[in-house]
Amino acid sequence: MRVLVVEDEQLLADAVATGLRREAMAVDVVYDGGAALERIGVNDYDVVVLDRDLPVVHGDDVCRQIVGLGMPTRVLMLTAAGDVSDRVEGLELGADDYLPKPFAFSELTARVRALGRRTTTALPPVLERSGIKLDPNRREVFRDGAEVHLAPKEFAVLEVLMRSEGSVVSAEQLLEKAWDENTDPFTNVVRVTVMTLRRKLGEPPVIVTVPGSGYRI
Repeated sequence: MRVLVVEDEQLLADAVATGLRREAMAVDVVYDGGAALERIGVNDYDVVVLDRDLPVVHGDDVCRQIVGLGMPTRVLMLTAAGDVSDRVEGLELGADDYLPKPFAFSELTARVRALGRRTTTALPPVLERSGIKLDPNRREVFRDGAEVHLAPKEFAVLEVLMRSEGSVVSAEQLLEKAWDENTDPFTNVVRVTVMTLRRKLGEPPVIVTVPGSGYRI
């Protein structure tokens, strides 16, 4: 899942990004609304975690632009104002969800994951294919009943492949969904991660390489 965190309190923004990365999400961070619009114009995000009171371009205007462009991106709006009227106003702007500050990180994560599921075709909360069971919420993976321990990027790649339901996923798509914008697109990080993932999942291999196209399960 690719997430953009837009928050002018830099310590909070960086803490949220670090926590979401530990949950196997690819996260970019910006600190004002103008930078947010630049990133949205370049990258495809599943979810934008958007502070409402932003400098340069207000969060309300960022939300309006996302909605106006008809993007599948979901918006989780954050604000220090917790009144019902503020929440209603934020939702009326087109935000998909609303979370007042201060918030529990576990709740933020759960809301981001729930919104991320809404950007694609509805799938069961626990994904199963070829003897693999993947639970995104619990961050657990089992193969034929035996638990498999994966690093965050390995988990993210496996989740993207499982959600494709047998379709081929290119290396570029994996890079876009599982890594943030600071990753060099010319590295072999995708190939190395897939190799390690294959080894951890065991025999017989379930990740198939489609020459010139990508990977599928």
